[in-house]
Amino acid sequence: MEALILSCGMGGGHNAAGNALKEELERQGHHASMLNPYTLYSRRLAAGIDGAYISLAQRAPNAFGMVYAAGEAYRRLPFRSPVYYENRRMAAVMADFLAEHSFDIVLMPHIFPAEILTYMKLHHMAVPKTIFVATDYTCIPFTEECECDAYVIPHPELADSFISRGIPADKIHACGIPVHHGFCEPVSCEEARRLLGLEPDKKYILISGGGIGAGKIEKILELLYEDMGQEEQIRLTVICGSNRRLYERLLQRYGEHILLIGHTDQMALYLRASSLFITKPGGLSSTEAAVMGVPLIHVSPIPGCETYNACFFEEHGMSRRVHPSKSSTGEIRACLEDETVRGEMIRNQHKWIYANAASEICALAYRMVAEGDCEGNIRSGHTLCRDIIGGA
Repeated sequence: MEALILSCGMGGGHNAAGNALKEELERQGHHASMLNPYTLYSRRLAAGIDGAYISLAQRAPNAFGMVYAAGEAYRRLPFRSPVYYENRRMAAVMADFLAEHSFDIVLMPHIFPAEILTYMKLHHMAVPKTIFVATDYTCIPFTEECECDAYVIPHPELADSFISRGIPADKIHACGIPVHHGFCEPVSCEEARRLLGLEPDKKYILISGGGIGAGKIEKILELLYEDMGQEEQIRLTVICGSNRRLYERLLQRYGEHILLIGHTDQMALYLRASSLFITKPGGLSSTEAAVMGVPLIHVSPIPGCETYNACFFEEHGMSRRVHPSKSSTGEIRACLEDETVRGEMIRNQHKWIYANAASEICALAYRMVAEGDCEGNIRSGHTLCRDIIGGA
């Protein structure tokens, strides 16, 4: 099977999900290519689109929330969004690219490529079978205006939110959010610490703002350092991702008093080595932590889809949500020290989150190509979940 994965770097999660799918497709013996569609027009355009999003999320998350709210309001109107009409500009170059290559199926962990291919379909351009892969625990604005052959959602309980927006129930597959195989490997905490050169007898608190280093990392670190930074048994670890300015500010302020990391491809090991993970509620990063079974604290969501992510995790007992304040350090300490609370959180993570999502999605893609099967079932792994939506 020849698969094309179309993704964008607007946040680290979309590309991480795309890479997880590519890894699994190749592991199963298929051929997979991954592409930012805007590079077909120009690399400067692709970098500009990604950079604008990242800058907004890092520097003005409330402004991003306003954009998301505008999208929620706009989707109630009886015509297509500006996002769709802007993406139609990519149709011609995408049509040329698809004509020059032979793909059986296209997987899209971002809404923008789905808008491009929707325009092409509606204007009778040749498009392979398509799968949209949701990377947040909600139906984000404009998903409903995309014409895909299948929609992968994180959990069957979310099916109603997609169906209520007009997405056909028989196109919905609750396979989960795909994560790299490394997050599923049975590495012990002791082994992870040995591989990373960490002290074996300490309690490591891992703090991250996702791949782009967004969220109120500095504030929560300041509070934690003031409360427990001098304790011999506790080590504070901060991953800044691609946010170089954040890294430099924290380095200047804390120096060697914390373990400070920029971009890393060892996230699975750092998670496994940690006693507690504090992060903004990105869909992909939260899923990675849950797959590994790491006690999770959500803090300062970027308003919009991350708010829904935090609610889903908290309502299912997979995380706790705190606001950066002096009282929050007490909640974090309680979670760090209470093995009962931590154990219950991990059990809920294993109960509600699908570790084999990438494999399930690739199996769905192969089935659609081999059998021409685009009419699915609302699925949880191999189990039909029509009862979740009342037999729809």
